[in-house]
Parts: sequence; C-alpha cells; structure tokens
Amino acid sequence: MFKSKNECNVVYKCTVRLLDDSDVLECEFQPFHKGIYLVDHICRQLDIKEKDYFGLRYVDTGKQRHWLDLAKSILKQCKDIDPVLFSLRVKFYPADPFRLTGNGRIMLFQQLKRDLRHGRLYCSMGEAAALGALIVQEELGDYDELIHVGDYVSSLDLALRQTESLEKKIIELHKKRKPGQHPSVAMDEFMGIARGLETYGIDPHPVKDHRGSLLYVGINHAGISTFVAGKRSQHFRWNEVHKINFEGKMFIAHLSFTDASREPKKHTIGFKCPSGPACRYLWRCAIEQMLFFTLPNSQHAAVVSGGGFFSWGTKFRYTGRTEREILTESINALREQKMTNSTSSKRKASSVPATPSSPQGDLAQIRYSSLPRSTMSEPLGCSMAPSILIYGQDTGVNGSLQMPSLEPVCEEARLRSSNIDRLNHMGSDLSGYAFRDSMEHSSTESGLTASGYDVAGKPRGNQNDSKQHLYYSSKQYYALPNPALNSSSSVGIASGKHLGKFSRTHSNPNNGGKSLRKFHLLHAFIPSVIFVVIAMAGTAVLIMESELEMFERVRNSPEMLSLRYQYYQPLKEFIIEKLGKKV
Repeated sequence: MFKSKNECNVVYKCTVRLLDDSDVLECEFQPFHKGIYLVDHICRQLDIKEKDYFGLRYVDTGKQRHWLDLAKSILKQCKDIDPVLFSLRVKFYPADPFRLTGNGRIMLFQQLKRDLRHGRLYCSMGEAAALGALIVQEELGDYDELIHVGDYVSSLDLALRQTESLEKKIIELHKKRKPGQHPSVAMDEFMGIARGLETYGIDPHPVKDHRGSLLYVGINHAGISTFVAGKRSQHFRWNEVHKINFEGKMFIAHLSFTDASREPKKHTIGFKCPSGPACRYLWRCAIEQMLFFTLPNSQHAAVVSGGGFFSWGTKFRYTGRTEREILTESINALREQKMTNSTSSKRKASSVPATPSSPQGDLAQIRYSSLPRSTMSEPLGCSMAPSILIYGQDTGVNGSLQMPSLEPVCEEARLRSSNIDRLNHMGSDLSGYAFRDSMEHSSTESGLTASGYDVAGKPRGNQNDSKQHLYYSSKQYYALPNPALNSSSSVGIASGKHLGKFSRTHSNPNNGGKSLRKFHLLHAFIPSVIFVVIAMAGTAVLIMESELEMFERVRNSPEMLSLRYQYYQPLKEFIIEKLGKKV
C-alpha cells in the first residue's frame, strides 16, 4: 500500500477503471493530495480538455456510491477502502454534447453507450434499434455480406434487453447505412439521438412517494424528474427549484412556480430514500448539478448546508468551474483566434511585396516598427483595472488607485498631542470614572476633551466659549489657544484634579450612587436556550396531537411527517412504556 515508512513520504496506490471496464490506470497519490489532483492527472493522461464534465466515483464499505470531492483529501474520503478503486465517469452531461471536443467527446460517446447497455438510457424499441445500428457502424464499419453473416450483432453487448427481434432490426438498419462513412459520423449521429431522450444524463435513484409507490428520481442539466416504469411522470426545471434539503431519509425540494393563471405558487415535494446515506448522496448530486448548470461562475458558490434539526447535517461548497465559465472561456478563445487571424491577414495584405533587390531583414524590421505603440505595450493602469474592480475600490481616470491626500501637521498640533498624552498619563488613576463616563455620557458631554481643556470643570458661563474651542479642535486637529488661559498644561493638571474630586464624590457608595453590574453571557444564554427548547417541544406536541384544521397543512408537510414517524412516535411509545411499567 505504501513505499516508505516515513509519514511525509508515504505514497498510496489506486486503480482507476475507465468507461471500458477492461481499461484501467494505476495512479499514485500522497496524503496531502486532494481529489482535484487525481482528476487532473487522469484527464492529462487521457488528453481530455473538458475535465470539469468528468468525475471519479467510488463505493464505500456500506455499498453506497460517492463522487470524489475535489476540495477534500483523497485519503480521508477513502480511508476505509482497500483496495482503493475509482471509476471514471461523466458527471455532468452537457445539454449539447457537441461542445466537447477530441477525447472528451469520445469519452462522452462511450458513457452513453454504457448507459444504453445498463438500462439508464431508457428508450423505445425503435430508438434502441437506431442507436444499436450506429454502434455497430462505429465498431464494425460498413456492412459486408462476406464478413457480416448470420447473427453477427449477437456478439456485441448493445442494450440491457437485447432480444432477437431487436437484433434483427439493428441488422436491417445497419444494411441500409450509406457506405464509406467515417466512424465519427456515426458517433455524432448517436449523440444527436441520445440527447433528445428524456433519460439523457439521468442516473436513476430509487425512492418512494407519499403513497409508498416505487419510482425513480433523475437529475440532469434540465432539472429534477421522476420516472415511473421508464416514463417521465414529473419534471421540475431548475428555475422552479427554490431550495433542496434532506431530513433523515426524506429528500425534500421546495418549488416556486407560476400556474396557468400566472399567479406565483409554492409547493413542497418529498421522497423517501432507502437509507440515510442514499438520501444524502441524492441531495449532494442534486446540489452539484444545480450549481454547475445555473451559477454564472464558481466564485458565487456559497456554502450549502443540508440536513434538519433532528438529523446529521452536512455542508458542501462547489469546487471547480461551472458550465457558463467553460463556455465563456471557449468563446473568448475563439474570438482571440479570429482576431489574430484577421490581424495577420490585414498585415499580409497591407505589406509591400519585397523585390529581389530589397533585403528581407530590413523589410521585416520596417513592418515591426510600423505597428502602433498601443498594440506593443499596455498602460499600467489598464492592467490593474480588473483587480481593482474585483475588490470594489475606487479608481481614477486611467484605472489606477487614488491615494488619499496627506495633510501636514503643524508644530502646535504636536504640542497639543503631547499635552493630551500627559493628561492621559496623569489620569490613568481615574480609570473608574473614565469607564463610567463612557457608559453614561456621549462624546460631546465627556469631561475629557481631545484638546485637553477643562470643559467639565469650567463655570456654566464659560461653557459656550469652551464648546467653541472644541469645535475648532475637531476641524483643525488641534484646539485654538485661549488668551484667558495661561498654560494648557496647567489647565490640564487642574482639570485632572477637579475630575478626581468629582470621581471620588460619585464613586462613594455612601452617597447613594448605583454600582455597575457585570454582564455574564451564560446568565442570558442558558435561560434563552431552555425557553426556546421548551417552546419548540410544546409547539411540536400541540401540532402532532391536535386535530385542528389550521395545523393540518403543517402536519402533512414532509418535514413534519419525517419528524413524526422517525422521532416523535418512537419517543412517545418509549415514554408510555416506561410510565406503564412504573404504574
């Protein structure tokens, strides 16, 4: 399992099965590697450019399937699995399969063939025959009477229910194919038929509805669908899905849509999964599909939390690019390619052909120097503009940052600041008053001013004058000198003395002053929690036990049904049993 005993140099091995089970890859990873490392490594080996559409799937010890999380450690996700086995699969089926190029399109074609072979790509008999004939054309080529004799199709595994009648139809369609076609033509025609099916990109999840009937939930680029006997019974588009959650074994989707009368309505649907891990896996698949096909970019992806108050919750944040980001990058690349091609053609058309007497080196230099300066270099401000817009800062005309203007500080302001520091140092023993003053008075009513003047200790007749000095202090960062005062430092000392007397007078408990009570967070938090728990429990019991019509809608909601049958009813029976034994 590992090569070295040193914890830092441990190397783990894993096996990756490709879409054809006979093809495997042996890969290695270290404990600090995340899931994105393994996906990038495999896509690099297979030369797949559109790696965001693919993923690695594995099965845990409880026989539950999972997608490898790109943002989490590989070792933590597969710590109980031995041997470590992954399967490369198409995770997000694009609405237009022709968006993929090269090996990415070939892998999507192999995935669709696999879906048809395992019954996930459910279709009618005629559609299955058409798809099977295209697979035969791609694998065996044109029909040849000398080579293709008898039931040559029976050797190929094409569909889940491959009957003799289906094979005969496939042979008939294969004979009618136009000879001389390239295998890629049959592959593109196959994907064109497959993307029009209702089960395209659907991985069916078995669930039960409120009646207990078995059905399947499928999720793809178009939204959430339910299937009964292979046919789609319900379909909810992504713009109608308001929220997706789960509670125990219940998968819950909150819908918001407009009916025929164009009135907005809200509806909640719930499906019961076979187990809790299966429900969590279905919720995770739905969240990832919705975010990949609806978000403009991955930077807007927020942390999504699932699970209710009475079940184990989980948090998930989407990692990787969204489909809109992939399409935007491909469009920009095509535009740049067209611009470079058009620029090169313009240069070639406008250039003067060189004569045999003219040197080629000088002509090349002239062509380069004749280019405009704006195409050779870019101003520094323009290159900084995108980063400035991202962080929401103000920019100038050229896109550069505007630095705040620096204001000079005069010598008198420095003297005033030294007097403030001296006053603060002398008043350090009066911390009790300072705390009381900051709690009971505003900044304009405080006895300690920014200029160091004794505003609180002055007579009432001089208060207007002192307020005027304080106003100028806030505008000029220092107080104006008062001719009536000899020295600001002496006034500061006198002010400190006066405040000391005032402090002693008000802090004396014999004078009837009120003492401050120390606030304890636990004293307020614990009673609040107890009250909330009691209120919630009482409300739940009232809703469960009462038969009032006003609570009927709440009582029949999927969340309350899950709470009732999974927690409330067993707890009620347990309490009744215990009380019955005591009596």
